[in-house]
Amino acid sequence: MTKSLSGAPDLLPGARGAPTRWTSRLQGLVTTIGVKVIPWVPSAAKRVLSGGRSVIIDGNTLDPTLQLMLSGLHAVGIDGLVVDDDPAASRAQLRGMILNLPGPQIHVTVNDISLPGPAGEIPARHYRPAGGVAAPLLVFYHGGGWTIGDLDIYDVLCRLTCRDAGIHVLSIDYRLAPEHPAPAALEDAYAAFEWAYEHAAELGAIGGQVAVGGDSAGGNLAAIVCQLARDAGGPAPVLQWLIYPRTDFSAQTRSLSLFARGFLLTKRDMDWFESQYLRASGLDKADPRVSPLLAESLAGLAPALIAVAGFDPLRDEGESYAEALRAAGTPVDLRSMGSLTHGFANLFPLGGGSAAATNELISALRAHLSRA
Repeated sequence: MTKSLSGAPDLLPGARGAPTRWTSRLQGLVTTIGVKVIPWVPSAAKRVLSGGRSVIIDGNTLDPTLQLMLSGLHAVGIDGLVVDDDPAASRAQLRGMILNLPGPQIHVTVNDISLPGPAGEIPARHYRPAGGVAAPLLVFYHGGGWTIGDLDIYDVLCRLTCRDAGIHVLSIDYRLAPEHPAPAALEDAYAAFEWAYEHAAELGAIGGQVAVGGDSAGGNLAAIVCQLARDAGGPAPVLQWLIYPRTDFSAQTRSLSLFARGFLLTKRDMDWFESQYLRASGLDKADPRVSPLLAESLAGLAPALIAVAGFDPLRDEGESYAEALRAAGTPVDLRSMGSLTHGFANLFPLGGGSAAATNELISALRAHLSRA
């Protein structure tokens, strides 16, 4: 049965009432085996375990793999990334969720290093492609609402990007809120880009071929780093790789309303992240240092490869930024992953649409950098 919905669905039949046999079965899978079982479940069985229906919103049909994952999370009481308004608990939950994902090891050369920053050393992780040949360098900023991400959570994604794009990746462990409110993360992000540009050849990369990228909060940082580099008149990134980026804290979009809950990232999560990041910062949410879409000019920026997800409250912000960049004369490659949710790039080990989309984005990244 197919059901078309206009708001956040109850993805798990029976979750609001008496347990059904599907609820019990799915809870058993989640609690005893967890997400490790999902890649091995046949596609048809994924729909059955999720209640035998498709979730269709705004013309997009939710990927069966993600539907099963979300149903399992809801079955054990998880709806969102924030736990009890507690940064430590939220960080621990995200680490547990991502680090327990299945999948083979991805072998590339990895070194932990430190970079000079405005408030001390910035931890970073350098991923070197096979063969030791010079290649472009991607400075990568992790997501997590400027509050709960870290290098380990993004290690597998950076390994995959390094291996399959054939590039160097430098993942940046910028300062997190609420301990370090805005613009601390941005200051670290920009300092890391400047250092990487100056030292690319020492890392084995091609000098002058340095891109920036990230997902969600990291995409926000990458976009603003491009603006700061342009305004400074110095070295600039050759590409910005923005995966479901936050671009406007003041936006009240249709996607924010449609996907306010039920699809991993919730509006409550976003409001909490905003509070942690901005509350003690003295910055207005319309300040371009946190809302790149609201910059006075978007001309003269690096070409952009932007991805949005169909079931993501940030979908419309990403699309709006792509449209604004194009209007300002910036080349944009916008990829819409209609069946997926926020966070799909971290969820590629589950297979399904997340794996296909992540592979597509990495392939596109490699193609863009080969022409940079």
